[in-house]
Parts: sequence; structure tokens; C-alpha cells
Amino acid sequence: MSALVDVGREGAVLLARLTRPEKKNALTSAMYERLIAAFQEASLDPSLGALVLTGSPGVFTAGNDIGDFLAAAMQASASNVETAGGRFIRTLATFDKPLVAAIEGPAVGIGTTLCFHCDLVYAAPSALFSMPFVNLGIVPEAGSSLLAPLRFGAARAAQYLLLAEPFGAETARELGLVNAIIEPEALLAHALAKAQALAAKPREALLATRRLLRGDQSALLQRMDEEMRLFYERLRSPEARAAFLAFTQKPKG
Repeated sequence: MSALVDVGREGAVLLARLTRPEKKNALTSAMYERLIAAFQEASLDPSLGALVLTGSPGVFTAGNDIGDFLAAAMQASASNVETAGGRFIRTLATFDKPLVAAIEGPAVGIGTTLCFHCDLVYAAPSALFSMPFVNLGIVPEAGSSLLAPLRFGAARAAQYLLLAEPFGAETARELGLVNAIIEPEALLAHALAKAQALAAKPREALLATRRLLRGDQSALLQRMDEEMRLFYERLRSPEARAAFLAFTQKPKG
């Protein structure tokens, strides 16, 4: 399963690529574990100055693999432990080096919410962001219930979290979620070049400035804990079970 996330060095940058295109890069617990390990490697290795996260050509991620997610979440809820997905979300929020994303095609759920934790996000024209948590009878994660209103404003956050409307690359740029729209053939090279530029800057000054930009993280981490509590509570509800059942029975297009 670790082969479904390719991790390799590009000079002073660590590149993590989701490679499960036949399932639209739907994320499993094993894939989350591999991503956590990549983030830890980037954090601990002083020769690495940034991390780039991307998907396969044409698709970033369809979000969680529903079957794997439900099994892991129910087991974690019953035993009062955190899922690999939950630990990945906390890893995102506490990562101490620049994080850059290159996004092409669908970016569902965590595929969108992880962008709030990136320093730079570049998207192909085909990028399509969505946060369909309410549709599944659950609540947002990764601090997005706090970060989306701060980034988008309250009205637009309600549009994308309550109505769960998807939005494209141009809207994402307008909202401040995406830095630039890049044609797919140049997307990864562009993201890597920006990450290399960050990694080449005076390291301590860069990291100190990044910490200043992010400010006090305590409110974010508290909100993430609250989201996870409600997430598991909702997941056990008949409403969520019905929503997930309806989702799994939808014809796959």
C-alpha cells in the first residue's frame, strides 16, 4: 500500500505524490501513514527545506476511501484512539517547514481542507475543490470550520461548507486558496521551482517569518479537536449511516 504514495527528493525539496489513479487517489489509512512519514522526514532532515504534495495526472484526490475510512473511524471511535487520517490532519497543522501543493482535477474533502495549511497552492484549470461533509452527515475537519471563514469570509464559507457547492480553480484563486493557475504540463515543475526557491532562502529567517504569518495556533488546534469530537459523534448517527449508504450506492461515473 505504501507504493500508492511515491516519495522522493528533488534537491532540497521532498516530493510526495499520490499514485492511486484508478481510485482517483482516494486516501486509505496506509496512504495517510506514508504521508505522515514523509512529513516527519521533511521536518527532521536539515537538508530539506520544503515539501511538495501532488497527485496523479488529472486527479489530486477524491478524499477518503469510504470503505477504509468507515472501518478505521469506527474502530478508532470504539477504542478511543485517533485514526491515521486524524493524525495526518494534525501533522499538516503543525508542520514546521514550507508546504506547497500542486492540484489537478478533483480535490475532495481533505483534498481541499489541506490547502488551508499550505503556504503556496498552484492549480491546473481542471482543479475542482469541494467540501461535502454535511452531505455525508458529518462535519468539517482540518480546522476548516475556522479557517474557511477567515480566508473566504462568512458568506462564502457558508456557501462551500453548508451548501457544499464545488468550486473551480478561478474561484479558488479569487478566494485566496490558490496562488496561481498553471497549465497541467507545467504545474508540477512550477510548484517544485517555487518550493526550491523557498528552500534556498535563509532558513531560520524563513521559518520565523512563517511562524509569524501563522500566529498563535492554539485556537486552530482547539477547533480541530472540537471538529474531531463532533465528527465521530456524527459518524455514529443514523443520519450519517444513511448518507454514506446512499453515497456508496450511487452509480460511479
